Amino acid sequence: MLPAQLLETEGIKYAGSKRKLLPHIAQIVSDLDVSSVLDGFSGSTRVSQLFSQLGYNTIASDRSAWSEVLGQCYLLNTHPPEHYLPLLLHLNKLPGYDGWFTEHYGGDVGEPIKRPFQRKNTRRLDAIRDEIDRLALSNIERAVLLTSLMLALDSVDNTLGHFVSYLSGWSARSYRDLTLRLPKIYLNAGQHTVLREDIFTTLQNQRFDLAYFDPPYGSNNEKMPPSRVRYNAYYHLWTTLVLHDKPAVFGKANRREDSRDLVDPSPFEDYRSDEQGHSLALQALTRLIHKTQARYILLSYSSGGRATWEELHDRLAEAGTIRNILALDHKRHVMSHMRWTEAWIQHRLDQHQEYLFLLEKHHG
Repeated sequence: MLPAQLLETEGIKYAGSKRKLLPHIAQIVSDLDVSSVLDGFSGSTRVSQLFSQLGYNTIASDRSAWSEVLGQCYLLNTHPPEHYLPLLLHLNKLPGYDGWFTEHYGGDVGEPIKRPFQRKNTRRLDAIRDEIDRLALSNIERAVLLTSLMLALDSVDNTLGHFVSYLSGWSARSYRDLTLRLPKIYLNAGQHTVLREDIFTTLQNQRFDLAYFDPPYGSNNEKMPPSRVRYNAYYHLWTTLVLHDKPAVFGKANRREDSRDLVDPSPFEDYRSDEQGHSLALQALTRLIHKTQARYILLSYSSGGRATWEELHDRLAEAGTIRNILALDHKRHVMSHMRWTEAWIQHRLDQHQEYLFLLEKHHG
């Protein structure tokens, strides 16, 4: 097991990234007698990468197709890094051309329309993505190449870190040339699993020593428009990149049709309350805690989420003994400063905190 300070993870820009929390997570779990760990909302997989490198048998679960690909790349790779170098060299030499991605997401300097990438890079994207499907690849090889492509695009984008709106003026990084590089992969010795499914499906008939949860938070601001963009929809382009299904799109950002706000929303983001005035998002969290068959639960949550600190504390205490709580000052992601309406003004911007609750569950 490597010391936490020597571990190295990587990922795409992600509003829920836990990169800055990784040392705290590693410290909290270091004294626990655990072997199997569930990362229940794995997202960019940084926490899954941490757990696997620390020597735990890691289960990464997420509903997103792109999260599954990242998990396969970082947790399931069995080839030495040099195995991928000829493939990356081949893809980097391909001449670009105008294809589906260029039509919907490529733009030129001087054009009034806002796009996430410059045309020179979407042309390369079209060529590389088509070629990945033409090559005879294993699932893991495909995942590594797609991860490399996601990382390359993430380094030349013209966005605030998501794909719901794009910058009006081209960012400095968007002028760079898209180039694939080898992700920071390593030979995996542990018994890891990557699942693409709803969290409650993952929890059925499975036991874990430790379950880590970082659910989507929603917003605790009652003036936030209820029809706002759902969390997972911010990353619709990564879904399209992985599936390569060339879907019907809508709006100025060319979002996937299946990313519309009311399509398959997460219960953890639900802004509504039941007839008794109880938050549906808090009810989903309560159900999550009670359905989890694990000795320990480590819950990450934001002070800007639908549930309050007091509500989280009370619901966790009902299920077991709270062994540790950390409240960490955590610089807000740029998305937190965006305003959907003039009425939505989040107060105490300088007091944003990230909570880590360590629960030891009651037996039975």
